[in-house]
Amino acid sequence: MAYPQAYLEFLMYFHGNRDYFECHEVLEEYWKETDPKNRSSHWVGLIQVAVGFYHYRRENKSGASRTFTKAIRNIQMNQEALANLGIQAKKLQDKLIDITNELSQNRPYRSINIPLADASLVTQVQTLCNKNGFTWCSPSDLTNSAIVHRHSLRDRSDIILERKNALRKKRG
Repeated sequence: MAYPQAYLEFLMYFHGNRDYFECHEVLEEYWKETDPKNRSSHWVGLIQVAVGFYHYRRENKSGASRTFTKAIRNIQMNQEALANLGIQAKKLQDKLIDITNELSQNRPYRSINIPLADASLVTQVQTLCNKNGFTWCSPSDLTNSAIVHRHSLRDRSDIILERKNALRKKRG
């Protein structure tokens, strides 16, 4: 089956170098291009999974728990769409419920793998990982602050400028 490139990249970052911030960025851009008004889209659910793990790894347990709860609801609503993407949705949902329970018990972060049912999808993503120097399904490198704290280290000057310009236009 042919999958969107953004989805393949999402899976590559999720299972390769565990760059959950980049997972979010890649898939959010795709979602905004294809179906931005659908806030209950399966794409949003996958974005929530990545954001939840980003928070979880940074020990923002309340943010992770809230985000995982939203993701679990989304996955439950979108089982068929996720199955069409080669994901075992019920298994993913169960993993997220387990992680949410671990969070409530104050257990530390651990990496998970999204359960994929399509062997050709796995092969495609493994190939992407190899091309980009990532090891398929390796655990997160908690010492890599460039990935763990990515949002706080990035250059936001373009975003700040865009917001200022929008505010200026709004004021007249």
